[in-house]
Amino acid sequence: MNAPDRVAIVGAGWAGLACAAELCTAGFPVTIFEASRQPGGRARSVDINDCTLDNGQHLLVGAYSETQRLMRLIGLEPAHLLRRKPLQLLYPTFFELHLPDLPAPWHLALGLLKAKGASFREKISAAFFMQRLKRQAYRLTQDTTVAEWLYSENQTGALRRFLWEPLCLAALNTLPQQASAQIFANTLRDSLGGAQGATDLLFPRAPLGQLFPEPAARFIQAQGGQIRYSSRITGLSRTDEGWQLEGEQFEHVVLALAPQHLPPLLVSRQAHEPLLHQLADYLYEPIGTCYLAYPKTTRLPIPMLGLPGPLGQWVFDRGQMDGKNGVIAFVLSAEGGWDEMADDVLAGKLHSELEAAVGKLPSPRWHRMIRERRATFSCRPNLQRPGPATAESGLWLAGDYTYSDYPATLEGAVRSGVIAARAIQGTA
Repeated sequence: MNAPDRVAIVGAGWAGLACAAELCTAGFPVTIFEASRQPGGRARSVDINDCTLDNGQHLLVGAYSETQRLMRLIGLEPAHLLRRKPLQLLYPTFFELHLPDLPAPWHLALGLLKAKGASFREKISAAFFMQRLKRQAYRLTQDTTVAEWLYSENQTGALRRFLWEPLCLAALNTLPQQASAQIFANTLRDSLGGAQGATDLLFPRAPLGQLFPEPAARFIQAQGGQIRYSSRITGLSRTDEGWQLEGEQFEHVVLALAPQHLPPLLVSRQAHEPLLHQLADYLYEPIGTCYLAYPKTTRLPIPMLGLPGPLGQWVFDRGQMDGKNGVIAFVLSAEGGWDEMADDVLAGKLHSELEAAVGKLPSPRWHRMIRERRATFSCRPNLQRPGPATAESGLWLAGDYTYSDYPATLEGAVRSGVIAARAIQGTA
């Protein structure tokens, strides 16, 4: 019996770790090369003022089925690490939507009926909008921007401002005026149009690193896999037996990297010219997370609030999530005026917007801004995206940009890693 193929994975983000966990479980020898000193990529834990937080505030939802399955695969129980709550969108004094714990589509129908801040006409229009989407299997005749699509579907007023557009911005990290309507429809299919519990918010009870990256790394090593930190791969070499990295031979290589990091590895390999030409057209969007630390007695009305702007979008109470009492996280998605502001100016303006929503607050004890300038690809209409296979045998791709059904999300990254692992198993 032949020995299983050796697999090298470049990148220990969520996609690379998901790929490695699947392959290790199937008995493949795996070696991960990671440029940084810890796993997790763009979704990892960081230490700020003696407090373990995240390099960006993330929120999972019930529709993240593969993420939850992978958590169980590596020995975690999602119910212990994720606090499940029915979807509640609250913009104090402006809008409130609370979906009851009922089977679809009744949860959405009743939630819309009882929503505060929207007219009855808007609610009926939204209900018919979702029914039309369902009848056409969430497939649009042609892709367009979310803004144009919502206009054509008569989605206006409060529900557009406080439901559809914020959900688009949160899921796609792209402004509605630029975002792909088809990809947004896909996210609606699996969330608002999904099974019971798909729209539930899954609030992390622990920092991101403990939700998946760090336990996944330990699982992979326990299965005999290797993870080499501070190991940046700068080139690929093809041999008769497969691929050579750092002087070692592998039958398969998975590039689990963000698309902007691929050209230096592939530019000298002519077979990948079409892929590089495709990726050259990608644009990228920033994400910012501003942490404000208030006195520990400070609490928001619920764990997650919406802010009507002009800067604030979503704000999270870490005390109600993982016990970091008084730490409030503001999430800022896609391009906007926030991205050009100095940290202290931005923190002051966000503090003022939060006070306008919830009332007088004490002054923050400290603040910290984390900016990811190229956090995700810009999810625009008709964007061409590659799959896991490449032009050269044994060389594979993984990463949220390769899972064409979804925007750049943790679930998309995990699914891409699983797909790449199963493709390798099918060819080995």
